[in-house]
Amino acid sequence: MPIYRLTDDLIFPPVQGAEDGIVAVGGDLLPERLMIAYHSGIFPWYSEGEPIIWWSPDPRFVLFPDLLHISKSMRRVLNSDELKVTFNQDFEGVIAQCKKVPREGQKGTWITDEMQLAYIRLYELGHAKSVEVWKGEALVGGMYGVDMGKVFCGESMFSLVSNASKLALIRFIQEFQKEGGQLFDCQVHSEHLVSMGAENIDRTEFLKYLG
Repeated sequence: MPIYRLTDDLIFPPVQGAEDGIVAVGGDLLPERLMIAYHSGIFPWYSEGEPIIWWSPDPRFVLFPDLLHISKSMRRVLNSDELKVTFNQDFEGVIAQCKKVPREGQKGTWITDEMQLAYIRLYELGHAKSVEVWKGEALVGGMYGVDMGKVFCGESMFSLVSNASKLALIRFIQEFQKEGGQLFDCQVHSEHLVSMGAENIDRTEFLKYLG
């Protein structure tokens, strides 16, 4: 099946026709297009020098707040005052660190300059959120993503000290659940998140939470 190429029109093809999770290519990262994509279960993921690639994996990797697993070692971290957690205090700092922190098995970052600016704009418009983890005055961990109400689409996280990204995720999901959040979208499989309770569900089931 030919890959759908986006035009200036703010539309996407049905995700059910996506081969290997790729819905379309091209387009732009304007806030309007990004929000249409997320409401449709689609997100951008590509590398520098490539056209924008829009994805909707099947199955979808998610974490239900009720099933969040907190290990004994992480409970000790949660109960310690060594690391401090804040929300939406330094979005730009978090995405900058996510962009530059090396990833095992990856040669570079998928957070291009264009992507970085686009998500900062989403934050300024109230569609994106961040969690920051501090050790003293230093930003040592964090996470950011797109807020869809009942669903939060996690985009990236980083950790400069042990357990900082896990702490960011746990504290976020605890607050998210209190506010009525039902599903944390992890997007693609990660053994790191499996250990915290994440699992695969059918894309059709995932889309129901966005409805």
